[in-house]
Amino acid sequence: MKADTLLRMQLSLSKVANGCRLGAVTHLGINGEKSLEVPGCLLYTRTGSAPHLTHDTLHTIEGLPAMTHITLSSLAEHHEVLEEYKEGIGKFAGMTDSILYCSLHDPVTVCPSGYNTNKTVSLWGGGGRLELSALKFMTILHSLKADWFQCLSDGELVPGGNSKKRVKKSVDRSLAFLDECLTLQQDSEVLKKSQIIGAVEGGDVLDERLRSARETAKRTVGGFLLDGFQGQAMDNDTKMSLIEAVTAVLPEDKPRLIHGLGKPDEVLQCVERGVDLFDSCYPFQVTERGCALSFSYIYQPDPETAVLEKNMALEPQVNREKTGENGEPEEDCEGITPFEICLKDKRYWDDFDPLVVGCSCYCCRNHSRAYIHHLLMSKELLAGILLMIHNFHHYFSFFRSLRAALRDGQLHRLKELICRKTQA
Repeated sequence: MKADTLLRMQLSLSKVANGCRLGAVTHLGINGEKSLEVPGCLLYTRTGSAPHLTHDTLHTIEGLPAMTHITLSSLAEHHEVLEEYKEGIGKFAGMTDSILYCSLHDPVTVCPSGYNTNKTVSLWGGGGRLELSALKFMTILHSLKADWFQCLSDGELVPGGNSKKRVKKSVDRSLAFLDECLTLQQDSEVLKKSQIIGAVEGGDVLDERLRSARETAKRTVGGFLLDGFQGQAMDNDTKMSLIEAVTAVLPEDKPRLIHGLGKPDEVLQCVERGVDLFDSCYPFQVTERGCALSFSYIYQPDPETAVLEKNMALEPQVNREKTGENGEPEEDCEGITPFEICLKDKRYWDDFDPLVVGCSCYCCRNHSRAYIHHLLMSKELLAGILLMIHNFHHYFSFFRSLRAALRDGQLHRLKELICRKTQA
């Protein structure tokens, strides 16, 4: 039943406007009863668990994504245990209700470069480097039993640029890995139940990106990962130009995923260029900085939510002042974005407002900024738990608002709110 269901997975688009795609991936799950709305995000996990949160705590958060994102780099070294368990990582980690997508790498982790070869790709986990051939890769995927998985690919990007020869080799290797994995998939009854997500490589070389996209689209993949855009290896204008060019040559009826671009302004830019699905590592990164997401996504405020809009309008100055107790820059808040406030800042020691006025998450309903500041300064583990609850809740709500704005033809109003934050 599951094999038939996954093979019938399809992307149904209800609206396409100015490059933005609104719809749902349907016929997901064991009985084919689940769907995944697009544009949307996946639930980010580390070693199969949401960071800082227990299973019960996670499920107190409203609007959890239907699909959970797991990473091979964190799970590959445990594949022998999972193979012996035989039920897959979903049941092992208590995610029996989730649809699972497995990527090669964790988008938060920077991987050393220069270790991939024509025959193997290197992953970096808790036990160090692990070399994977296509056969070993598919063997591990057999034990994980993920619904979707990123195919083995050579997606290395070296900061400072890559030679055209190296980029061409990356595309050639990735296509060869894809062909080998597709062949191995047909020989396994378990792997036939999964959808292979083809990786579009090519670095910052347009011709190679287009070649990778067109050749990958000729294969029987379930969707496409626009790989190699995370990090600082290329500037934003180059990223968006390449993304727009790539999505223009991809088939319309299969989902497009991207890793590592999760800030609200980045999400909107990618959605306008035809990207469907994002990871949710950004809320985790915000949490690790001791920060809380604080940006408005309410494009049609009513009297009941006007207080939230007013609260957001007052935040930009706080975002910019990243100072510690002695007036020096707060080292732990390095990398803070305009969409968050740093609760380590001394200003919050007597601020008894919730993280975001009007937010309905557990943290904002029960605790104050002053309390979170105290927990952070005391290095209490509860700080990460409460911040993670809020940041996930806020981020998932942003995606619901994004889909509503597309349905209502009001995306421009949501963009104005987001741009106002970046320009403050």
